[in-house]
Amino acid sequence: MKKVLIIEDEVAIANMYKFKLAQNGYEAKVCLNGEDGLTEISHFNPDLILLDLRMPGMSGVEVLKKLRTSEEGAKIRVVILTNISRDDAPSEIRFLNIERYIVKAHHTPAQVADMVSEIIDQ
Repeated sequence: MKKVLIIEDEVAIANMYKFKLAQNGYEAKVCLNGEDGLTEISHFNPDLILLDLRMPGMSGVEVLKKLRTSEEGAKIRVVILTNISRDDAPSEIRFLNIERYIVKAHHTPAQVADMVSEIIDQ
């Protein structure tokens, strides 16, 4: 079973995506902040990470920068899942090897789950 780690600080949103991914046959786990997300990556070994950008404490960009410093972390596929428009996104994410940039308000959980499937099944 493929694994997806959701790093999202809003509990209801995170659980909504977890539920939809589980319906689609994925093992999904939620971390509510960047620090916990980075810790969980080494234990959970996700095939893909759904990462929010705006979180208290450690932002999604900081998580992504730290993730990309390790050989193992550099290989994990990351999808940015945020409500920050692409135009307003921090410019450095372009250089941090992301698979997709998804604005939550523009996609249903089912559409996000379909995108996850496309990426994981490549």
